[in-house]
Amino acid sequence: MNNDTRPISMKHITTPNLARSFISEQIPLLRSKIGDGKVVTALSGGVDSFVVAALLSKAIGKNLTCIHVDHGLLRKNESEQVIKTFHDVMGTNLIHINATDRFLDKLEGISDPEKKRKIIGVEFSHIFEEEARKIKDAKFLGQGTIYPDVIESHGIKTHHNVGGLSEDLGLELIEPIKFLFKDEVRIVGKELGLPDAVIYRQPFPGPGLGIRCTGAITRDRLEAVRESDAILREEFMKSGLQNKVWQYFTIIPDYRSTGVHNNQRLWDWPVIIRAVNTKDAMSAEIEEIPWVILKRITKRILSEVSGVNRVLYDLSPKPCATIEWE
Repeated sequence: MNNDTRPISMKHITTPNLARSFISEQIPLLRSKIGDGKVVTALSGGVDSFVVAALLSKAIGKNLTCIHVDHGLLRKNESEQVIKTFHDVMGTNLIHINATDRFLDKLEGISDPEKKRKIIGVEFSHIFEEEARKIKDAKFLGQGTIYPDVIESHGIKTHHNVGGLSEDLGLELIEPIKFLFKDEVRIVGKELGLPDAVIYRQPFPGPGLGIRCTGAITRDRLEAVRESDAILREEFMKSGLQNKVWQYFTIIPDYRSTGVHNNQRLWDWPVIIRAVNTKDAMSAEIEEIPWVILKRITKRILSEVSGVNRVLYDLSPKPCATIEWE
């Protein structure tokens, strides 16, 4: 199936030369649009946000301010790693905001996945508005929207960076990679000089662990998702699977099952492992993980993560499943 329904003028970026051509076209376009204005952009730490930040940095330099928001839904130690990488490779202005309590308080008791995504998106918008008011001449908001986000926002699910901005934000939207697929973003990032640690960093959704802690988010279940995910990533790294599998993570749904430990009955959550490969995020196949590795991961999760008593492996491709559970 051909998922490339972009404008006819948009070439598929498959080579470094095409990536350089894209960059050389985007930088003067950005300069022309922005002028002497200033841009605020999100820096989640993923390749999309870093590529947008790098493009804007080359175009307008110090007139760019990046904002990294720790919404309490990031992976283990992720915020610290994002900040370190930024300072190592960028050099423009960075604002770091710890908004964990603000987001989790807003999300308390909310189980509908669309409502959760919208709450997260609106809170991001509010935070950007608050910070933008502090920056003289801030006129634009840069975002790392890519083409699968645009497509899936029409009838599949809401993406936090597509159509979720507050009407009172007062900033004009700039989306320089809006018509790129993920594989193209990586090629562009390589040509921008970003390190492999950024370019090949595992994709991570804007709502973060909030859509992997399905149903109404609780802090204890969120912590269980974070810890089980860290174990999975550590074991994939040890086994050399981190570059073989496009995206891998754990989910903890909002239901429990019976278990037993030390002759005591348990009523705990299951941990679901998902590992998929894809070229454009529009379809995905399941990675066949060696049994010995799955058994080792299972043993560690059951012994090291509080509140869980089962580990399951999701075998569903996309379609008909999506990559994420929510």
